[in-house]
Amino acid sequence: MKTPQLLLFFLLLNIVVVQAQSRKTTNPPAPGFDLAGSDAKAVQIADDVMAAMGGRKAWDETHLIAWNFFGFRKLVWDKWSGNVRVDNLRDDQTVLLNINNNQGRVFRNGQELTEPDSVAKYVRQGKNAWINDSYWLVMPFKLKDSGVTLKYLGEEATKDSRPADVLQLTFKNVGTTPDNKYKVWVDKQSHLVTQWAHYPKATDEQPRFTLPWADYQRHGQILLSGERGDRDLTDIMVFTGLPGEVFSSFTRTDLSRYPQAK
Repeated sequence: MKTPQLLLFFLLLNIVVVQAQSRKTTNPPAPGFDLAGSDAKAVQIADDVMAAMGGRKAWDETHLIAWNFFGFRKLVWDKWSGNVRVDNLRDDQTVLLNINNNQGRVFRNGQELTEPDSVAKYVRQGKNAWINDSYWLVMPFKLKDSGVTLKYLGEEATKDSRPADVLQLTFKNVGTTPDNKYKVWVDKQSHLVTQWAHYPKATDEQPRFTLPWADYQRHGQILLSGERGDRDLTDIMVFTGLPGEVFSSFTRTDLSRYPQAK
């Protein structure tokens, strides 16, 4: 092989290595992600989804997210500190908690609760609400989360006949429903999640539901989707900062008066 050809060969090889290393470092899996049990193609598609949603750096730099979960609850989540506010919209219950240390305060039936067992009960309820409600909003960012095993199931069109790659998510001893299974359709052109199906048990053959992920909008540096078929996630907002009383006062505040992230 002539010298110029050798130089070209090693240059191309270096590019391939750099690209492979870049993929490994730009979206590293969470500790406990089942990399050994996951399909390489499924992992690559998960990385493509992260990039299409704005990228791992943008996700990590996203600070505060607020949303309305189907008219049942309003939540505010500080991703950096773990502080969460959960306002029930059908009564006066508000839970202020930290999802990292499971400490919190509860307002219910016109007063703050002080009995430790009652506080612990409703703080746990608030955390479970956050686990569920946030997954409905930010699942595409969590494809390589702790305990997840990813499998590539092949190509399959969505209900609206768009070509997609289908991933399967199963879980190992994580979350409140570790027996769940999800199928996720990733659009072959946009690389965005456009549909999902939920199976209460990994052994179930038929899903409990199959719903779209649609109406992606940019919030700060990331894309978020609110349309889930008959019901939508609404009032989606991303902030770079909010007053401390959002996580310390039971008084409910209209967050739309604060400037949102750009």
